[in-house]
Amino acid sequence: MVQLHVKRGDESQFLFNTAVDSPLETVTRQITAIYNGRLKVDRLCAEILELADHGAMLPPNMQGLTEEQIVELHLKDEWGDKCVPSNGPVFKVDEMGRRNGRAPNDNMKKVLLRTVEDAKALISKKQVQANVCLSMEMVMEALDPLRGAVMIVYPMGLPPHDPIRMEFENQEDLSGTQASLQVITEDECQLWWAGKEMQRGKKLQDYIGKNEKTKLVVKIQKKGQGQPAREPLVTEEQQKQMMMHQYRRQEELKKLEEADDDSYLNSEWTDRQALRKQFQGLTNIKWGPR
Repeated sequence: MVQLHVKRGDESQFLFNTAVDSPLETVTRQITAIYNGRLKVDRLCAEILELADHGAMLPPNMQGLTEEQIVELHLKDEWGDKCVPSNGPVFKVDEMGRRNGRAPNDNMKKVLLRTVEDAKALISKKQVQANVCLSMEMVMEALDPLRGAVMIVYPMGLPPHDPIRMEFENQEDLSGTQASLQVITEDECQLWWAGKEMQRGKKLQDYIGKNEKTKLVVKIQKKGQGQPAREPLVTEEQQKQMMMHQYRRQEELKKLEEADDDSYLNSEWTDRQALRKQFQGLTNIKWGPR
């Protein structure tokens, strides 16, 4: 299998295995699905942490308002009494004014936090360093427990406007958010390798040959953004190793220079005749007038 190290810009994303004769149309579609799936898991984890701290999302017309403003405008959270966490809520005000403050109790909170931690680890970028290849099945393995944990803590479900429920139903609205800039749709996705765009109408082997054990870095980006920066000839880790080697070499040269210093030959202890001169009283003899 060919191992693709997928990056966006200079940032590693994940490793992906595929056959050398795979159509690039299929490879691009699979990589795009995994890339966007990881983003979905990240968004869900961030929102579930907020859910654990401050409860379900307020209706859009109540978000960001103070208690006085809500009373003055006669607004009411119709979902607040319906979407209650298991074993009752713990009141904790959301300073951002996004959530209703009816948080799960400590035991239920631990369920959410533990599941989020496991999901993050499964799709972490550290998997690249561990040489673990990511697949869409692994992304689903991260998503399904998150869904299950939310159902355990909120058996009556979440409000339809809660971003967690919208993510699970694939109805999320990312327009106008920073997250929307990260998502790459299947149609606008491009793969680049060695400064060349990998055309979808070809196969992977048209670019890299037929060696199934090939490892290469491919960059994912949107159409119209031009050619991404090529990979440096020396990686950051290799550069560190080279600098360390150069430093050790300089230290070794310094020690060798000190070892070549022959000034010690002028010392008394190096004179083979010193003992005889001492017995004959010939030490400390100075020539010239006193």
